[in-house]
Amino acid sequence: MKLSPFHLAIPVYDLPASRRFYGEVFDLKEGRASEQWVDFDFYGHQLVIHEHPITPLQQHVHTNPVDGHDVPVPHFGIVLEWEQWQRLAERLTSFNISFVIEPGIRFKGEVGEQATMFLMDPCGNALEFKAFKDIGQLFAK
Repeated sequence: MKLSPFHLAIPVYDLPASRRFYGEVFDLKEGRASEQWVDFDFYGHQLVIHEHPITPLQQHVHTNPVDGHDVPVPHFGIVLEWEQWQRLAERLTSFNISFVIEPGIRFKGEVGEQATMFLMDPCGNALEFKAFKDIGQLFAK
């Protein structure tokens, strides 16, 4: 099945810092932009950062326990290929990113085993990047 690109627009209260973060740290290609928003090519999907006053979710992070970690909710991200995920983890580490959950393996030896890492953007939006050695495990129960 061919996947269609998704479009996700998120609020940021510091547009210049967020623009640098997504452009420089993640090396995402910038698309259209205005004084209030910027489009990015987020691994083939359209991510838009919109200038917006700080939201309660950006001020106070809620978490749910998952496999021994406190996972921030809400969050967004993408499932990468295993090698892509490893390269991204190395890149983020080279930028001295402060991880909410350090890069590692979740559900080790279980159905749905995956590499995952969580971090926050400069405006408190939580991101998760994950990979499966067996992509067939993506929706496994």
